[in-house]
Amino acid sequence: MLDVFKIPIIKLYDTLIVSIQMALTDQLVRQLKQDITMEIDRTDATGLIIDLSGMDVMDSYITKAIRDIGLVSRLMGVETVLCSLDPMIAITLVEMDLSPEGITTALNLEAALDYLRSKHVPGPEGTSQNKANV
Repeated sequence: MLDVFKIPIIKLYDTLIVSIQMALTDQLVRQLKQDITMEIDRTDATGLIIDLSGMDVMDSYITKAIRDIGLVSRLMGVETVLCSLDPMIAITLVEMDLSPEGITTALNLEAALDYLRSKHVPGPEGTSQNKANV
């Protein structure tokens, strides 16, 4: 049976926000990877926040998939920030040497938004430009 759920991707200015509030199946993870890359292409976003506040369990497949989303996003010019990771999951990921390398982390959604905002300044006509390019 196919999953009928889709994880919403919300655009807030130049940032995409993905709030995972359910257990992820392999099919849902594959769909999320595809949806995020399509949304990045469609919206010209410069930041991606993956809010993990609803996750109780994170296995090696999900960890790798989230890392892959971050790497693909970076290749597309989008910085990814993971936030709201449960402390016990964080401990387990470190103990299993499964940390999502190359992806910035933040304590919560507000901190993630602040981080991305500090990395970008407004450009012409309300667009965003990376500070390094200004």
